[in-house]
Amino acid sequence: MQNINTTVLMSGAEYFTDEFAINAYMDSRIPVDTQKAIAEHKAIATALEQAGIKIIHVPAPIDCQDGVYTANWALVRGNKALLSNLPNKRQAESPYAEQALKSLGKEIIRLPEEIHFSGQGDALPCGNRVFVGSNYRTSIEAWPKIQEILGFEVVGLQTIPKRMLFGFGKRVVNKETGWPDSYYYDIDLALSVLRDDLIAYCPDVFVPSSRKLLASLPIDKIIVDRKEATKGFACNLVSTGETVIMSARAPKLKAAIEARGLKTITPEVSELGKGGGYIRCITLTLNN
Repeated sequence: MQNINTTVLMSGAEYFTDEFAINAYMDSRIPVDTQKAIAEHKAIATALEQAGIKIIHVPAPIDCQDGVYTANWALVRGNKALLSNLPNKRQAESPYAEQALKSLGKEIIRLPEEIHFSGQGDALPCGNRVFVGSNYRTSIEAWPKIQEILGFEVVGLQTIPKRMLFGFGKRVVNKETGWPDSYYYDIDLALSVLRDDLIAYCPDVFVPSSRKLLASLPIDKIIVDRKEATKGFACNLVSTGETVIMSARAPKLKAAIEARGLKTITPEVSELGKGGGYIRCITLTLNN
């Protein structure tokens, strides 16, 4: 079995805050302990290295609260890097992302500004397939572009929105971005790729059509508990195909992964979760 995610790009947590609450997890009233976030970031990096992953470190984008989440910078395949079109409060990261990827010799490709795209956070490669989200951070119009530019077979999916009253009522629109909100705004909060022939996902957080599509795919699957997916960031993990660096707060998924013969490493993460991101979010794979 070919290993995956063997080289990743990481930034830093020096400027991490939740001042602008741009997703459903963030609450600007709850302060962030920056030093604790930096320590968590280092612990994740150590775990990745223990799993045999090569890390390319770049400086944290100055004064960018979400610059630590490099997964959202682009989707990379081979020598091509398809840059993201991020929400308003994250657009200052784009020049950093472009320069970092250019310095690695990547060919930079941009989408039209009106097409939203959240990079690898919302586009998870799985062999020749790529699981892509929609309607929160990525426009459906991005799907054919990903297929055309990078050559992936796109599996387009949609997760359920955040609603005003306990899952009912009107859909929530984020006050900072003006975009729809969801606890699964990026696909890496609802689905993870463990090997090219194995995924883990939470059916309960996908709309019926996407749930049906995922169930029909000829690929092995682990079902993730909704509480672990939402409260424990269970799906937001990085796997080499042999070792999985994942949340310490998802014991059911951990047991299921180990039952498939994979090893797990579970660094403790809490502060970085205040930004609505976790282990997968802080790494951008460079060798898809």
